[in-house]
This record gives sequence, structure tokens and C-alpha cells, in this order.
Amino acid sequence: LRSNPSNNEEKEAQTQLTKSDELQRLHSQALSAYQQEDYKAAISLLDEILAVCVWDAELRELRAECYIKEGEPSKAISDLKAAAKLKNDNTEAFYKISRIYYQLGDHELSLSEVRECLKLDQDHKQCFSLYKQVKKLNKQIESAEEFIREGRYEDAISKYETVMKTEPEVPIYSTRAKERICHCLSKNQQATEAIKLCTEVLQLEPTNVNALKDRAEAYLLEDMYEE
Repeated sequence: LRSNPSNNEEKEAQTQLTKSDELQRLHSQALSAYQQEDYKAAISLLDEILAVCVWDAELRELRAECYIKEGEPSKAISDLKAAAKLKNDNTEAFYKISRIYYQLGDHELSLSEVRECLKLDQDHKQCFSLYKQVKKLNKQIESAEEFIREGRYEDAISKYETVMKTEPEVPIYSTRAKERICHCLSKNQQATEAIKLCTEVLQLEPTNVNALKDRAEAYLLEDMYEE
């Protein structure tokens, strides 16, 4: 206004000031909703603010936290990826993205994100601890899959049993391991065991195509054509 005190400039300045006050009010409400664990309301308010303040990394991180609490991990990842780009050396964002991928059973993407964190800070305790865990699990799964490709089904079964011991806390890894063990049993002509294990997997995931196919193969071995 001082540099260009025309009517138009004054109107523009007043509009922006009003908008700024409104955004600060929305920000307070969003923080209050987050503290009261009303994450849906917080997301809705943060949507409004971020439509204007597109480059605010902290608001994106806050919205990501709300998405995590609301069970929407892919939306949280999207916000955290933006926050990792917007803020220099954002190790926290890379750590969180890696953890979400890990919880979703995507160990390869988890490994790649935690490596980004360690590139920024090789002494980051949380990232280093997660890196060791994911790397170990990743290596075991790769090794088991290699055994399957070579037709070494007994070795693959043993390796997938190790996977379940390495990560007993995140259920998806046990389910995936059982699905692959069922595949090995079926290929190894151990029909009864294959049927039992595939059935276990299908109780958890009724539409698991791999388990259905492997159980069908096992039923064929037992001449159970109807099944």
C-alpha cells in the first residue's frame, strides 16, 4: 500500500488480510480438532487451508497424521512425500513413509524410503533401526522367492517360516508367507498340508487368487474334482 496507494491496491490488500485472518482462524480450529481426536474435522479444515497455502510442509504433515489415524495410509503417503520435498532434510517424513509402506506389507518401497532418510542423516536412530529390520526381512523374502524359482520348495518353506519369526507383529507378512508356503506345498505334491494352509489364508482373505489357485491344484492331486 505504501508503494502504490491506489484504490485497487487497497482493495486487494484488504481482501488478502481478511483471507489471512480467516486462515489463521481455520488453523486454530484444525489444531483444536486434532487435539480432540476429531480427525475428520481436522482434515476438512486442513483441506481448506492447504487449498491456499499449498507449500506448507507442516500442515501437510499434520494432515498426514490425521489420515493415518483415519486409516487412509495412501493419502498420508501422498502428503508426506510432498512434505519431504518442501522441507530440507525432512528425515521425519521419509521415516514415516517407510513405516507406512512397511505396515502395508510393501517391504521394497519401505526399504527405498528409509534409505532416503539415512542419506540425509546416517545416524538417525529410528531410521537405522527400521532399515536393519526391513533389510533383513527383504533379504529373506528375496531368498525364499529365489528358492521357488529354482524349484527348491523345502528350502523356500523353511525361509518363509523364518520370515514369520522375523516379523511376528505385522500380520500381512505372516499371511503372505503362508500363501507362499501353500504354493510350495502344492508344487511339492504335499496336497493335504497345502489345502490346510491355503484354507487358513482364505479365511483371512477370501478373494486371495493365489491361494485359490494353489488350493485348486492341491485338490486336483487328491482327485477332489468338485472342490
